[in-house]
Amino acid sequence: MRAVRFHGCFRVKLGVLSPWPPTTGFISGGETKSLQPVYGAQHPPLDPRRHRPLKDTPKASSLNTKSKKPATFHEFARSTNDAWDIDDEEDDEDTEPLPRPSDRQEPINTNHDQDRLDVESGPTNGRVVKSCSDAQLNVNAARNTLQKQQSLPVRPVIPLVARISDQNASGAPPMTVREKTRLDKFKQLLASPNTDLEELRKHSWSGIPREVRPVTWRLLSGYLPANRERRDLVLQRKREEYFGFIEQYYHSRTDDNHRDTYRQIHIDIPRTNPLIPLFQQPLVQEVFERILFIWAIRHPASGYVQGINDLVTPFFVVFLSEFVEEDVENFEMASLPLDTQRNIEADSFWCMSKLLDGIQDNYTFAQPGIQIKVKALEELVSRIDEDVHVHFQRCEVEYLQFAFRWMNNLLMRELPLRCTIRLWDTYQAESEGFSHFHLYVCAAFLIKWRKEILSMVDFQSLLMLLQNLPTIHWGNEEVGLLLAEAYRLKYMFADAPSHYKR
Repeated sequence: MRAVRFHGCFRVKLGVLSPWPPTTGFISGGETKSLQPVYGAQHPPLDPRRHRPLKDTPKASSLNTKSKKPATFHEFARSTNDAWDIDDEEDDEDTEPLPRPSDRQEPINTNHDQDRLDVESGPTNGRVVKSCSDAQLNVNAARNTLQKQQSLPVRPVIPLVARISDQNASGAPPMTVREKTRLDKFKQLLASPNTDLEELRKHSWSGIPREVRPVTWRLLSGYLPANRERRDLVLQRKREEYFGFIEQYYHSRTDDNHRDTYRQIHIDIPRTNPLIPLFQQPLVQEVFERILFIWAIRHPASGYVQGINDLVTPFFVVFLSEFVEEDVENFEMASLPLDTQRNIEADSFWCMSKLLDGIQDNYTFAQPGIQIKVKALEELVSRIDEDVHVHFQRCEVEYLQFAFRWMNNLLMRELPLRCTIRLWDTYQAESEGFSHFHLYVCAAFLIKWRKEILSMVDFQSLLMLLQNLPTIHWGNEEVGLLLAEAYRLKYMFADAPSHYKR
């Protein structure tokens, strides 16, 4: 039996497929293998242009530093047809912005000897300057092109990891009339003596305003009671209970029976959102280690499994945003009062625990919950898009080879964190969102890339695409469309499961 390792999963010829999370895996016989890291939405590969040594950078020639500018608007349009590529923002960092036409003063050469020299010296950047009049025409064409560019609508730039907690990542105004009305409705529901949870779920499905998201998530996860008068007492009791667990169990992390668990957690924490400075702070990493270790020893049926570390981050960011006005990705956690730090940690632990209570079979021995969900995804896709399903079979791609991570990490490694937070608004509002609705989201997510999938003709390129889907520029609009399609699929198939079985 021959095993081929490919980005976090094993493809076994004439044998059994054994996919595991991206960092470790198991092959039959009990031998543990270390897998190569998978670069996804949160872990793009290093750009050699930005990480090469300075000494290797060739000195620019004075004749070749200027790139050819588009002479017409049509050339400009063709040159920007890939404006949504991932390299957009990186290229922008390497180039200076163009000045306005009124500020742009390009000297026109009137020296005829120099004109002759230009002609005799041959083309420069593929263009020969024949005369002063031609140079003047080129300058005018460049100015006209620049004016046309400025008249175009500006595409909002969504940063790589910035504004991870922002509801308005798509570039919309901070607060529209409709958004203010929705916010007022949320505040009215939350201020009532007994919050109507069904009504709260209905309003949360299409997204929760940033200002009320922390308390709404606590309510929808079952961490806080609907009765407003009891909330402060419950919060105080649960937070004290969590830190009681810390005092009782955390010192045992060096014991023989817990050492391996703590060691694996300690290894995985620095890999959690490595591009976001917040999660690289030692203080934040210690918080995550405590949360995951306490959860693991209190749930011995599953213990710690790689991928659970990702599930802490949305809760941590949301509860941190309750105390931080600016963007949280560069916020210094140590600047908060100690009591506030402890409250964020305890709330993150309890809400993560509530989430995992509904999908714990995803992380027990052999992870049967994930196996069942991946099989259901395969059957569903075979009914809604037979061409994609047959294409996978033709390229010998198994669903487990890419969908295992989708189920294990709830698409967190396929989407930017800002999109995950928006997605979880709906998961919190949807009945069995994390355990059941997630299946239809994965199906809609797969079919979203139908054109790209069918264009790949071999196993390697197809799996590379599925493990590096270009979602880095996604915002609320894309997530909203994905959820709408998932709801449509659920409406069609959830109550008639035999419809997606052959």
